[in-house]
Amino acid sequence: MTLIAMDAGVLTFINVFTVDPANQERVVELLASATDVSVRHAPGFVSCSLHRSLDGTKVTMYAQWRSEEDYQAMRSDPKPLPYLQEALTIATFEPGMYEVVRTFEPSQA
Repeated sequence: MTLIAMDAGVLTFINVFTVDPANQERVVELLASATDVSVRHAPGFVSCSLHRSLDGTKVTMYAQWRSEEDYQAMRSDPKPLPYLQEALTIATFEPGMYEVVRTFEPSQA
């Protein structure tokens, strides 16, 4: 389960795929398949959420891992590669590794 908190003890990957709106749903399908067949079974995997922009030009993957080492180990698994390779033929990819530094909740009225 995704938990966004400063003390969650996870590493966050926010990966943005820019795509032609005609291909947005295909990129979502490819990323979902890669995650389902392999990524979510890898040691250290915590969660993954896929987001699509309302204008059709972006797909964003928000993933949490216990460590960078776990993430790198997963990347050596060949099972998700065909899905990711196809996604990169129709989308550009901007990866990012993050840590949570602040969170906010509604004020008590």
